[in-house]
Amino acid sequence: MSLFATKPLERILDESEEGEHSLRRSLGPGALIALGVGAVIGAGIFTLAGHAAAQNAGPGIVLSFIIAAIGCGFAAMCYSEFSTMIPIAGSAYTYAYATMGEFLAWVIGWDLVLEYAIGAATVSVGWSGHVLDLLRRFGITLPERFTISPFDTVRVGDQVVHGFINLPALFIIIIVSLVLVRGIKESAVVNTIIVVLKVSVVVVFILLGWGYMNPANHVPLIPANTGVFGQFGWSGVLRGAGVIFFAYIGFDAVSTAAQETKRPGRDMPIGIIGSLLLCTILFILYAYVLTGVVNYHELNDPHAAPVAQALSHMPYPFLSIAMDLAIIAGLTSVMLVMLLGQSRVFYSMSRDGLLPKVFSDIHSNFRTPWKSNLLMMSFVGVFASFVPIRILGEMTSIGTLFAFVLVCGGVIVMRRTRPDLHRPFKTPFVPLIPILGILWNLLMMVFLGVDNWIRLGIWLVIGLAIYFGYSRHHSKLGTHFSQPVAPRSR
Repeated sequence: MSLFATKPLERILDESEEGEHSLRRSLGPGALIALGVGAVIGAGIFTLAGHAAAQNAGPGIVLSFIIAAIGCGFAAMCYSEFSTMIPIAGSAYTYAYATMGEFLAWVIGWDLVLEYAIGAATVSVGWSGHVLDLLRRFGITLPERFTISPFDTVRVGDQVVHGFINLPALFIIIIVSLVLVRGIKESAVVNTIIVVLKVSVVVVFILLGWGYMNPANHVPLIPANTGVFGQFGWSGVLRGAGVIFFAYIGFDAVSTAAQETKRPGRDMPIGIIGSLLLCTILFILYAYVLTGVVNYHELNDPHAAPVAQALSHMPYPFLSIAMDLAIIAGLTSVMLVMLLGQSRVFYSMSRDGLLPKVFSDIHSNFRTPWKSNLLMMSFVGVFASFVPIRILGEMTSIGTLFAFVLVCGGVIVMRRTRPDLHRPFKTPFVPLIPILGILWNLLMMVFLGVDNWIRLGIWLVIGLAIYFGYSRHHSKLGTHFSQPVAPRSR
C-alpha cells in the first residue's frame, strides 16, 4: 500500500453514522464559540501582551494583535471548510488523511500531540503558578519543591531550592480529565460557565481602565526603532505579532468537536471564526487599555504581571483577586479544550487502526472515549509534573504552526482532486488565502529557536518508529477500505 494512499472520503463520512463507536451530537453554535474562546483566552493575553509591548512593539502591540489575527484568520477559514466538508472528530489529522494520504495523516496526528497534549501540560504549569500566587495572598504557602519541576530552582531567602514535582499542575490535569470522562455536554457546560467568568473580568478591566488611560502613553503609537531589528519600529510590530501569535493558539480545537455538533455544516464556521473574532476584539481592546494605563517601558519588569501593574494605577484593589481568579479560570478552560481535542484526535486514529483499539473505546453511558481520556491524563500528567514551562511552550508553538501549514495546503489539494464535493463553507479566494496561510505560519516557524526544531525532529522520529513498527501493519486503509461503499442517502 502506498504511503500516500488517501482514505476514501465516503468512508470518512460513513463513520459519522450512529453506531457502537459513535459520539453524542449535543453541541450548538454557542457552545462551540465558548469552546473556542475557552481555548484561546488564557495565559497569552495576561502575560505575552505586556512582554511584547515592552520588548518589541510599544503601544503598537495593538497593531501586532491585528496582524497576528489576520494570519490566524487564514488558517481559520481553511479549518472551517474542512470541518463542514468532513464533520468528523480528528481535526487536521482527518483532513490530511482525505487529502494527502495516510503517512502525512499520521505525521500531523502525531504532531497534534504537541499542540493539544503538551499544550495542556504547558497551561497546567501556568495554572499552578497563579494558584500559588492566589494562595499566598491569603497567607497559605506550599513547599516549593513540590510546586516546580525537577529542572527548575527557586530562591527562598538565602537558599536555592531544587524542584521535585509540580503537584498542583498534576492535580488540575487529573480533575479536568475526569470532567471530560463524564461527557462532552457536561464539559461544555462547565467550560461555558468559566468562559463567561473570565470574559466578564476582562471586559470589566477594559471598561474601568479606559477612564485611567494617559493619552501620552500612546504617543508615538509606534516608537522609533533602536537600530536593532525587532526592537520597535515596524520591525518591532511584526516581531511582536510573532510573539503574541501564540495567544491565539486553540481556536482550531473547535474543529475536533465536529462529530459532536448538531449541525456542523452551519455551526462549525460560526464556532471557529466567531471565537477567533471575539477573542481578537477583546485582545485589541485589552492591549490598548493596558498600554494606555501603564507606559510600555514599565511593562519590562519581569517580576510583575502586566495586569497587576495596570491595577496599581487604578483605585480598585479588589480587582487584583478577581483578575487572579479569572486567569485561573481561563487556564482551566484552556486545558479542558486541549485535552478534549487530544482525545478526539486519538479516537479517530484508533478507528483507522493506527493506534490500539483502547483509544476508541466508548463508555456505554457517557458516550465518551473515556479510556483515551484516562491514558492522556497519565501522559500529560508526567509532562506537567516534571518538564519546565519554557520547553513545554516551545514544543506547543511549533506543533501548532506545523498543523496550520498542512491544513492550509490540504484545502488547495482538495479543491483540485475533489472539486465536486459539497462544501457548506468555502474558503474564499483559493488558492490565495491558503497560500498566505502557509507562508505566514512557515515564517513563524522560521523564527523559532534551533533547540525547538531539534525537539520537533526527535518527536517526529519517535512517531515514525511507531508508524512503521505498528500503525502501518494495523491500518484499515488497505483492508476494510478496499471493500465497496454503499451510497449514502442525503
